[in-house]
Amino acid sequence: MTAEEIERDLLFSIEAARDAGRRALGLRDSGRWEGRIMADIGDQACDGYLQGLIRGRYPEDGILSEETADSPERLSKQRTWIVDPLDGTREYSQVRDDWAVHVALTVGGRTALAAVALPSQGRLLWGVTVPGAERHGLEGEGTVRPGDSASADPPRIAVSRSHTPEWVERFVVDMGGTPVPAGSAGNKVALLLLGEADIYVHKIGLKEWDTCAPETVARAFGWTVCKLSGEEHAYNQADPHNHELVVCRPAVRDRVIEVLASCGA
Repeated sequence: MTAEEIERDLLFSIEAARDAGRRALGLRDSGRWEGRIMADIGDQACDGYLQGLIRGRYPEDGILSEETADSPERLSKQRTWIVDPLDGTREYSQVRDDWAVHVALTVGGRTALAAVALPSQGRLLWGVTVPGAERHGLEGEGTVRPGDSASADPPRIAVSRSHTPEWVERFVVDMGGTPVPAGSAGNKVALLLLGEADIYVHKIGLKEWDTCAPETVARAFGWTVCKLSGEEHAYNQADPHNHELVVCRPAVRDRVIEVLASCGA
C-alpha cells in the first residue's frame, strides 16, 4: 500500500465507523423500539450502511460482515474489509454504552488499518499496522495507553459482564488480578488502550469481525495480540471463526500465556 492509499483508506474507515455509530445511536434514541427488535434494527441498519459505502467506494475489494451472508468470493481478494456493524448488541439494546462499531481492512490476510467507534462514549480509536506506516489515534475524551506503559497492580482483567467461564475465574486468581466486567470485544480492548484495564483473554465464540478491528488498533498502539498459545491470527480465512484472543502488554505476554496453559484455557 502506498502512503496515499493508507491515508485514503484510514480516513474512510474512521468516517464509516463514526457515521454508522451515529445512525445506531439515532435509531436507539428515537424510542420507537426496544429489546431484541431494537438490536436487530440497529444491526441491519448499520450493516446496510457499511455495505453500501464499501461496495460503492471499493467495488473490487472483498467484504466479510457479521450481518451479511458470507461469500467465498472474498477469499480470492488481496484486500478484504471485515466489519462488525454493531458489536455488543445486548448492551446496545439495554441502552448501555459498552458497544462498538468495527471497520477493518486486511491485506493478504493480515491486519492493515481499522477504526473502532464507541458511539455512546463519544470515542473512536484508530490504528495502522502496515509495516513502516504504523500509527494510531483517539477521537474524543480520554488518554491512550501504549503497550509499553506501566500495568496496574493488581492487574485489571476485562471479562464478560454476562458470563464468566470457570477458566477465566481461575486465570484472574492465578494472575493475582481483579475482574473488570464489560460488554463487546471492541469495548473491552478499548478499556486496555484507555488505561481502564490491563489484560483481555477470550476462548470460544469469537469470529473475525469480533477481533479484526480491535486487534488492528491494539497492535497499532503497541500491545501484544495473539491466540492463547501465542500464535498470531490470520484473517480473511475460509472459516471465519477466530475463537482465541489475548490482548496484553508485551512485557507480560509470556506470563499470561503460561498462566492460561496452567488454568486449563
